[in-house]
Amino acid sequence: MNPSNALRIAVDIGGTFTDVVLQRGSQQSSTKLLTTPQAPEQAMVEGILQVLAQVGAAPQDVDLLVHGTTLATNALIERKGARTGFITNAGFRDVLAMGDEKRFDHYDLDLEKPASLVPRQARIGVKGRMTAQGKIYEPLCMDDVDRAIASLQSQAIEAVAVGLLHAYANPEHERAVADRVRALWPAASVCNSSEVCPEIREFERFSTTVANAYVQPLMSRYLQALQERLQALGLRCPLFLVTSGGGLTTLQTAMRFPIRLVESGPAGGATLSASLSNQLGLKQALSFDMGGTTAKICFITDGQVEQSRRFEVARAWKNLKGSGWPVRIPVTEMVEIGAGGGSIGRVDRIGRIVVGPDSAAALPGPVCFGRGGQLATVTDAQLVLGRLDPERFAAGRFQLDLPAAQQAIAEQVAQVQSLDLTWAAGGILEIVEENMANAARVHAIERGKTLAQCTLIAFGGAAPLHAAAMARRLDIREVVVPKDAGVGSAVGFLLSPVAFEMVRSLRMQEAALDLPRLNGMLADLEQQSTQIVRQGDPAARIEVRRWVDVRYVGQGHELAIALPEGPLDERAIEQLREAFESRYERQYGMRIAGVALEFLTWTVSASAQAPALPARPHAPEPTPAQAQAQRQVFDAHTGQWLMHPVYLRTALAAGAWLDGPALVAEEQTTTVVPQGWRASLDGLGHLHLIDSTAPPAA
Repeated sequence: MNPSNALRIAVDIGGTFTDVVLQRGSQQSSTKLLTTPQAPEQAMVEGILQVLAQVGAAPQDVDLLVHGTTLATNALIERKGARTGFITNAGFRDVLAMGDEKRFDHYDLDLEKPASLVPRQARIGVKGRMTAQGKIYEPLCMDDVDRAIASLQSQAIEAVAVGLLHAYANPEHERAVADRVRALWPAASVCNSSEVCPEIREFERFSTTVANAYVQPLMSRYLQALQERLQALGLRCPLFLVTSGGGLTTLQTAMRFPIRLVESGPAGGATLSASLSNQLGLKQALSFDMGGTTAKICFITDGQVEQSRRFEVARAWKNLKGSGWPVRIPVTEMVEIGAGGGSIGRVDRIGRIVVGPDSAAALPGPVCFGRGGQLATVTDAQLVLGRLDPERFAAGRFQLDLPAAQQAIAEQVAQVQSLDLTWAAGGILEIVEENMANAARVHAIERGKTLAQCTLIAFGGAAPLHAAAMARRLDIREVVVPKDAGVGSAVGFLLSPVAFEMVRSLRMQEAALDLPRLNGMLADLEQQSTQIVRQGDPAARIEVRRWVDVRYVGQGHELAIALPEGPLDERAIEQLREAFESRYERQYGMRIAGVALEFLTWTVSASAQAPALPARPHAPEPTPAQAQAQRQVFDAHTGQWLMHPVYLRTALAAGAWLDGPALVAEEQTTTVVPQGWRASLDGLGHLHLIDSTAPPAA
């Protein structure tokens, strides 16, 4: 799938910018365009044509197209999905409203839980029941099913989610309901929980299935229209979508399970950071991806991205954990906050400068874009402080309006707070950087990580502007700004393998394990996941990983433990017990003697071999870099305007070094090198920043 001379293109459609990267062997070109929200594929097509023109290729020359999109996420956040109905067991239609009955803020009497994606009248119960062992306790009443279908049809429902109790153990009833819906109502989109999320805990299973049904019609229409548009353009190559877990999947699988695409863009960035960590031999890294709308932060340990199966979409109340719509999908473990170049800065009612989480996005955009934006943003502040060149922004495709940015910050922040313009703009940057640093600190505490031991990997259009300041706040001494950092997530897409993960809940206690049944189920999951990967990459060497969620009997939470290779036998179960208790002791400081284990959910992940990385060359001979220009830039750390030499990144040779204060400019971003820092370019084209004023890490 990835021969060395293949022409591959990756497209990342974000809330503000659309990034396009082309690779063919060692040749690479990229472009960054403003996203076209009303027709996302428009900027995508324009970007593809631009990068093809840069290398003198035609659409029919493209061998592979990889795409990540925020369309599913935005539909959930903005509540712009399909009108969705829900068929469940009689007496259980309010599970979606009750949730897990936890209060995410115990002391806030005014808290608001996320509004349901399905109104109560469109949640309908039918008679029929399975036991937790998958046995039929009460036959399914097809008359109830027919009445439910008729009721949903009368409400102009477009998509139907089917979620029945214990369908993970036996999907027979769910399949019967779905077959009936398709027979009586062919126009409706139907999703079964036993296919979308075959796991215990009915609320999360139901909520995930409903979310999948809610975005499926929208995503299916978009992906079909996109495929037709690309074919009309002359692209006949395979189209892959990036999943939230960082793998690639086929168009057909993405249309079936669109909920797995909700974090596709950020996952590409995490893949880039993991690849870079392996390439540079970094033990601990903090991935920092800041674009026009959001900032994403995640930890990379020994070159591996942390993964999870729990995620919340659209946190509705003060960005608190628990206030969003929960989904169970394979997802990269990260924290995402509303902090980007388009984040809006203002003075709140008690006189504080606040930034975000709302964004000016692509339309109308920051004031300096001249596209109708009226509210001061982080990008406007960067321009006012001299960090951005108004003539060369986005490779000079459009000029930035400095006087308009100055006026907006003066009127909306400086005059309100009786500050001069410089400190008002500096205040906006200080607040957004502290917001991001605080999110990183909280994430580190939750994950048990020490930030000072990390190397910060900064990419995205805005991250290199803030990277050194962020590192300083987090006691990090080293920053790496990758090659083509401004389009880093799209570069990560091209490093992602075709992959798919399947999961199934089958609860068994240690003393009553049915090993033949378990081995048969695991073989079935491996066969299904491998088959999906083969559809995307028939010639790939496939790696299979397996794990199980384990707990002591009577507990309510589990730990994920890797399964040994080969069929499970008594020796393998002994190894599992030791692995679980060792992990439990590391996490909780104790083992509980004499208590049996309980195995709940079994997972199999199949992945094609990831593209090979170029070997790290020997350290190049250090040579001082030559500046191409100079510019006055305000340094909030010293409170002074300082003359900054400006270096073009494309003019730097391997081994070139420079001392701050300085700016390193490239087409899609600019790196700020503060006073007291030194930057150097390695043999792979990555920029390394070292804080020479900080004491060595312990």
